[in-house]
Amino acid sequence: MSTFIAAPPAACYALALNTQAHAESAKQTGERVLAAPPGGQLQLGDVVTWEGRHFGLRQHLTVRITAATPPTHFRDEQVRGAFRWLRHDHYFEAVAGGTHMRDVFDFQSPVGFVGRWFEQLFLTRYLTDFLRQRNAVLKQMLEAEISVSGLES
Repeated sequence: MSTFIAAPPAACYALALNTQAHAESAKQTGERVLAAPPGGQLQLGDVVTWEGRHFGLRQHLTVRITAATPPTHFRDEQVRGAFRWLRHDHYFEAVAGGTHMRDVFDFQSPVGFVGRWFEQLFLTRYLTDFLRQRNAVLKQMLEAEISVSGLES
């Protein structure tokens, strides 16, 4: 899944690693930070625990930033949570007029056949919609900031 943002890659990268921006962009699930390094700006090796409501249940997800190549890529991976495993790569490519932001979200459900069935019928679509909504908010935040500051790229 990808999104064009009329902002430079460095700004997109920084905002995507900001815990406050993440919470704001995931309001639809009531996401909030339970534990994170001080300052709210994540970097390589940092661990953050989120709480949000998904499928009517309060869920916790702890991820670690396991790869970082500013301002073009970072990866977060599940340390603890509802999935058997989860890996989320974030890519930021400079293009004319801004940044092409792309998410690659790989995961496996925690339970055998039932989990794979649920994954195929519901979970993949649910997570794609969640990321699409989240990215739309990040885009809005970045483009509003660029517009206000007059720093359009």
